Amino acid sequence: MRQIVIDTETTGLDPKQGHRIIEFAALELVDRRATGRTVHFRVDPEREIDFAATEVHGMTWEDLKSKPKFREVAAEFVDFARGAEWIIHNAPFDVGFLDAEFELAGVPNCAGLYARLIDTLALARDMYPGKRNGLDALCERFGIDNAHRSIHGALLDAQLLAEAYLAMTRGQESLTIDMAAPTLSAILGAAHDGLGTLGAGRPHVAVIEPTAAELAEHFDYLAALAKETSGRCVWLLLDPVADPMAA
Repeated sequence: MRQIVIDTETTGLDPKQGHRIIEFAALELVDRRATGRTVHFRVDPEREIDFAATEVHGMTWEDLKSKPKFREVAAEFVDFARGAEWIIHNAPFDVGFLDAEFELAGVPNCAGLYARLIDTLALARDMYPGKRNGLDALCERFGIDNAHRSIHGALLDAQLLAEAYLAMTRGQESLTIDMAAPTLSAILGAAHDGLGTLGAGRPHVAVIEPTAAELAEHFDYLAALAKETSGRCVWLLLDPVADPMAA
């Protein structure tokens, strides 16, 4: 699975009012792991930058007049991002600006390039309704170090967003990732060595039944896990009577 995490910085808030992209970056994930491959450009927007936008990203038009125009680097971005699943925080904003730039550059719009679009802001709002779900808030929630993010920057923000997206969508993966399953002989050997045998060399395995209180505590944990993963708790899906009160 190939995914591209994308972020842009702009001259203002609305491409329909002539605002342009000044910086954009994309980094690659393959099978949910960063490959180290990125595309990152600062570009000349060919217009002034709103003061409020400069306060966010720290750049003025004077800083960018020596940079290439978007249309001069668009093909490299398209080649990098085509056919991948795109991950963007507040996707309508970035896609709107990218579509406007692609139209000026004469290349296909975003919908003709990505395999699927994931809006991490919408995802976060579904998972954490009523809470702050900006990128800084997600970094704080998941313990991601963003102390060096004094101003917005496309590549840094894409890197932080990649970490936040992986944390949001990890679910039960974190319980099993990189864990090798023990072999049957190892399991039986451990049982034989630790607990003796029954009959002709057959291992004796002690079964310790949980108490009602332990079952209730376990179900509370699974219910919390289901809530955190938007109902994707495998144990509850496979065992609907996991609730001790439903037995």
